[in-house]
Amino acid sequence: MKGIIRLIKRFLLSYKKYVVLTFGFNILTAFLNVFSLATIIPILQVLFKVNTGTYKFIEWNAPGSSFVDVVLNNLNWYVTQIMDMYGNTYTLMILSVFLVMMTILKTGTAYFGSYFIIPIRTGVVRDIRNQINDKILKLPIGFFSEERKGDILSRISGDVNEVENSVMSSLDMLFKNPILMLIYFITMVLLSWQLTLFVLVLLPLMGYIMGTVGKTLKKSSFEAQNKWGELMSQVEETLSGLRVIKAFNAEDDISKRFHSGSNEFRRMSNRIARRQNLAHPMSELLGTLTIAVVLWFGGSLILKGSTMIDAATFIYYLTIFYSIINPAKEFSRSAYAVQRGLASMERIDKILDAENEKSYTTRNTPLHFKKDIEYKDVWFKYNSEWVIKGINLHIEKGKTIALVGQSGSGKSTLADLLPRFYDIQEGGIYIDDTDIKDTGLQDLRSLFGYVNQEAILFNDTIYNNIAFGAKNKTEAQVVEAARIANAHEFIIATPKGYQTNIGDRGGKLSGGQRQRISIARAILKDPQILILDEATSALDSDSERLVQAALEHLLKNRTTIIIAHRLSTVKNADMIYVLQDGQIVESGKHDTLYALDGYYTKLCKIQGILKA
Repeated sequence: MKGIIRLIKRFLLSYKKYVVLTFGFNILTAFLNVFSLATIIPILQVLFKVNTGTYKFIEWNAPGSSFVDVVLNNLNWYVTQIMDMYGNTYTLMILSVFLVMMTILKTGTAYFGSYFIIPIRTGVVRDIRNQINDKILKLPIGFFSEERKGDILSRISGDVNEVENSVMSSLDMLFKNPILMLIYFITMVLLSWQLTLFVLVLLPLMGYIMGTVGKTLKKSSFEAQNKWGELMSQVEETLSGLRVIKAFNAEDDISKRFHSGSNEFRRMSNRIARRQNLAHPMSELLGTLTIAVVLWFGGSLILKGSTMIDAATFIYYLTIFYSIINPAKEFSRSAYAVQRGLASMERIDKILDAENEKSYTTRNTPLHFKKDIEYKDVWFKYNSEWVIKGINLHIEKGKTIALVGQSGSGKSTLADLLPRFYDIQEGGIYIDDTDIKDTGLQDLRSLFGYVNQEAILFNDTIYNNIAFGAKNKTEAQVVEAARIANAHEFIIATPKGYQTNIGDRGGKLSGGQRQRISIARAILKDPQILILDEATSALDSDSERLVQAALEHLLKNRTTIIIAHRLSTVKNADMIYVLQDGQIVESGKHDTLYALDGYYTKLCKIQGILKA
């Protein structure tokens, strides 16, 4: 129940109008149902000719009479008047027409009660998806180092669908059935409080049994959704590594791994479905037992001649009680479904409740990069091991520096700390003496442009990929950026030119073409600080030549940080910093470092690079 209340507070309050309309029509439905069922009493009395008493009309405010007594008396008086004037057959017809009219009104209000809940269902699901997507954009990159992409995809697809199919689909019953049960219960009390008191002893037992089974269902559903997330992760890994899988003839191994997880998910799903399907027969059995006990108890009172309740009213009472059993059973079934949805909501909340990138301060200091960048005794770790250890680094504006070293030495991590993709644990990073933690993230990152080893492109047109993130840029500026990046010629050779779709991750283009579009995007942004992360290492000689020429245009009058394995690409850097195990072990220009005959020289000799 706490999960439902939390869900209502978080999402349903945005749809107050529809909630009020839904409740209003459901209340009308309940009252109309009670009044339509009330026609059973005079119908039975006419059919079985038990209404032989003499009735007089009583004023509604008559002293000494309850509201229920007045209603029943005046109803009997009206029926007997019709019977005396027109006969029993005509009276029965009038009562039947009245029953049909009441049913039409009841079904109409029931329809509108369901009609106005549809925008709530679809709106809440839309809001959850939007919140997950927006949250993903706000989370630090470190969050995704701990989570599998496939599991995140399963939460935004499978888990949200489960919330829609269980919680949202059950909203109609959750909003309607408690109202029906309450009004039916009040009617039962008004008809016979003694009999209702006896019923109250039986109902809690049924609720307890159903609730106990529902709790175990939620736990099982949570485990099943986690398993589904693992399967989605395996599919994502398979799609990403399909070339490697085929190259190593590992199809059978991957297939066996997926089949094993799929079988385990099937076993979990079987347990959940069987337990959920238990809800209907269990509620049916418990409801029938309760009705049987009430029938025995109330029937015994009538047979003994008790004045507590007459036969026709008792049948009406049983009809109302049976009417309360049906929504109770539906409520129990929806409670089962809701447990599955709440288990999925817990997995969704792992994303929604995750901590956003830290701002540290509400003061957004405007950045005006005029002088330098400085790392002061910077320490950083992902989990337990330090990967950056006491780094001190100074970068003057307009200079090109290179970070070199073997894989795992901390080069890319050191660069990622500057735009705060990760936050350092100790020390500080300053731009013109301003701590980057005291600056708004968007303001900080507006200074940077990126060209990565793997060009990150989107399934969109060439034009939109170049103009990505750039505001108020004209078509002429986009074309000019492509010319500078040596990309214009191959772009206009494509079927639709700049409006050609490049496919998933730019799959319709070659590696060199993707990289030149990535460079054109950076040129269009015109960043003050440029980070090149192995920008040419994955290219062939011809592509590298074209990309290198484009990079030379990009580097002009710009502060540049180059991350490189291939040392031949950084020989002309203003300063080279050599990293080993998260520490700067050497620094200087190429010739100076080579002359030291130290770690840098060793790296150069491994790659066959001479001093000059």
